[in-house]
Amino acid sequence: MSVPVERIPDASLRRLFEYLQSLEGAAANGVSTVSSELLAEMAGYNATTVRKDLSNIGSYGTRGIGYDVVSLRDRMRRQLGGEREQRLAIVGIGHLGIALAKSDNFESHGYEVVALFDKDPAKIGQQVGSLAVDHIDDMANVVAERKITMGIITVPPAVAQKTAFRLVEAGVLAILNFSSTTVLTPPHVYVRRVDLSIEAQMLSFLSQQAEAQAAAAGAVDIPTP
Repeated sequence: MSVPVERIPDASLRRLFEYLQSLEGAAANGVSTVSSELLAEMAGYNATTVRKDLSNIGSYGTRGIGYDVVSLRDRMRRQLGGEREQRLAIVGIGHLGIALAKSDNFESHGYEVVALFDKDPAKIGQQVGSLAVDHIDDMANVVAERKITMGIITVPPAVAQKTAFRLVEAGVLAILNFSSTTVLTPPHVYVRRVDLSIEAQMLSFLSQQAEAQAAAAGAVDIPTP
């Protein structure tokens, strides 16, 4: 049984999925045990944070040994709903939508893209990978027929809210929003927003910080004539 999302703080929940991704990689490489320190290094956090986050799902490891990689991975999959089949629909088949549709990253984590939607007549019926693009007006029928549980929005900001409403009306319970605007949904529908421009700005800021720190460290190391 999975842990209800509301019981785990958002920041901790995000980190738990990052730990799970690190554990997937460790298991694939034949690593049998991992300490909280190593898991923290793999995910980019500190060991105290890792131990506190894992305590949210009742996993505490063994002192002096750490965590059994496969056991912890499987426990996290169960607790976080990773064993539940998720069928996805992408709405907005522009460059980003096509890239997401062709990515194998979803499938490698147990998600399957089963429908593509757009309103542009020139794109309807167009083949992207193994899927043909359906008209957005057919969304309700397609969502029901293919048992779609999650929608991915990659449309322009001006139509993002209307697109979210369409997904909700079709019965989708979770939305990943790549549009650069916030969308509103009923309380029973979860939304996560991914703003690529903000991510780029954050990376730019962090890189500038790193450059400044490196320059300062270099200045300290240079002997004074």
